[in-house]
Amino acid sequence: MSHTLIIHNKSPHNQEFEVHGWNNNHNIVVRSNERAKIATQDGSSGAIIAIHDSHEGEQAEITKKGFAGNDFFDISNITGAGGNMTIMHVGDPATMKGHPTFMQALNKAWQHADQRTKDGITKPLHLDSAGKIVRMDATKDNSHLETFVRTFDDQSYVGVGAWNGKAGDSRDNIQSRAAVGSKDILITYSDGDARPDPDNSAVIHTHTLVAKQQAVAVRNSHDGKKSGISLTNRSTHDETYFLYDNYWNGNGTAGANFDHPLKSIRVSAGQTVSVDLSSSFKGRVQRGSIIPATWVEFQLEATNDHKAHGDVSVEQGNDGPAIIRATDGTNTTGGFTTPVHAAESAYQIRSDGQRVIASTMGNRLGGPNQAAIESQKAIRDKVYVTGGTGVPDVASANNHLAVDFY
Repeated sequence: MSHTLIIHNKSPHNQEFEVHGWNNNHNIVVRSNERAKIATQDGSSGAIIAIHDSHEGEQAEITKKGFAGNDFFDISNITGAGGNMTIMHVGDPATMKGHPTFMQALNKAWQHADQRTKDGITKPLHLDSAGKIVRMDATKDNSHLETFVRTFDDQSYVGVGAWNGKAGDSRDNIQSRAAVGSKDILITYSDGDARPDPDNSAVIHTHTLVAKQQAVAVRNSHDGKKSGISLTNRSTHDETYFLYDNYWNGNGTAGANFDHPLKSIRVSAGQTVSVDLSSSFKGRVQRGSIIPATWVEFQLEATNDHKAHGDVSVEQGNDGPAIIRATDGTNTTGGFTTPVHAAESAYQIRSDGQRVIASTMGNRLGGPNQAAIESQKAIRDKVYVTGGTGVPDVASANNHLAVDFY
């Protein structure tokens, strides 16, 4: 079933938004004091991110009709801010999330901060000539900034919340609570107060497509000389692959990025392309941009041995085989090349209509699928099924890995 996502721009200027998960991942521009509508399918996930001076700011993260048939949504400032945004079920203000005057609260807190506090957060804050903060960088990149923002904002995601065995901050975790049922959703953006209007008088218009998801430059080579991956499509049809860098990285832990692809690339059947990436990249590549899906996880230069390392994981689903291998002559390989035939209860129909094996660990779409765990025991020594150890560590001294999707 389809529902409508409405974006209301209450500001006096046109506002651009990145769209992930819907609208073919095309950006939209919503004109001043108007509304745009985007169709969303139940079971789908995505994000709407405000753009400020070509930088990503506040974002609405949404899953339609997820666990128990409910919608899950929140407002996050993890990747930055430059305006105010709220989100709620249409007609139900009790479901509203997001700080409606975030930027005003940020400026007020800044004005009252002592010099030591200001010294710790000056770099990620961008001020105009009058000393007013007009844009904030990602809180995930500055622990002092995260602490500062928490002094005035408990209505949106400031950190990453509970993830990968970590308890997270309770103020973030509460943002994950469901809004009962699956309904139309209203996002309100404003430079002033982003509380929704009590009426529906604003004009609804067909949105304007302004840009595609950033495409990655490719080279038709397999030389392994630059940091990155050699990506091969071994299927019989053309495929688009998406690369995601982690929101944050810790000692053996990471904050997975579900909704903000770094790059995308379309690869013809049987073709290999070389994808150049920064040596600091830590994240994954997957088919398409939605889950459940097989993840090929990798980093290109570890801090301890300066090698690239990678593995294959079906913890967030299995939509087909994939392998990863070293290109430095060692030929170490991980992953699987034969499709898994699982019990019927292990499968789910993804938002794009594909029948795939569900997550073994659970996510915002629902909890872990026990049948998926049991059905994939045979590949446990080749891929991560439910974490643990025993999976090959594919390391490549030349900071270049080969990834094949089947």
